[in-house]
Amino acid sequence: MTDDGLIIYEEEITRIEAAISGMLRSAEAKCALLVDKDGHLITRQGFTHSLDTTALAALLAGSFASTKEIARLVGEPEFSVLFHQGKKDHIHMCLIGERSILAVIFDDRTTIGMVRLYAKETAAELTKIFEQIKQHPQAKTDSGVSSEFAAMAQDKLDDIFQD
Repeated sequence: MTDDGLIIYEEEITRIEAAISGMLRSAEAKCALLVDKDGHLITRQGFTHSLDTTALAALLAGSFASTKEIARLVGEPEFSVLFHQGKKDHIHMCLIGERSILAVIFDDRTTIGMVRLYAKETAAELTKIFEQIKQHPQAKTDSGVSSEFAAMAQDKLDDIFQD
């Protein structure tokens, strides 16, 4: 991953959640999770109360990691969309840029075509939001600490240890 230290502020989370909520309504899906590739849950929307979203997030990331190796073995750089079909519920997963996975859980009240269409639109919207976050004037360094703060802290440490 290229952006390990990306910090998402409340304003961006609100925009992300609005995009995902809109997709859920349009696609008539049950719920969605936005997960980073390390398996950390970024946000969730919809009916998630009966799900262990922490465990699900880790497993979704693991699924993409193993599928990336399968893709490599068959000559593809990566599979960007995964679909799991169950008897009642189904999961559509797609990559968001280089860092995140959008997982949409839906049942037979909608179709995979509808979910794919709206998930693709939402993925494009989320990619734009992540790009704006990276360009944000308050962007953080990889350690999550602002450059200005890091410089001030370094100066203080230099003062302490020079005595």
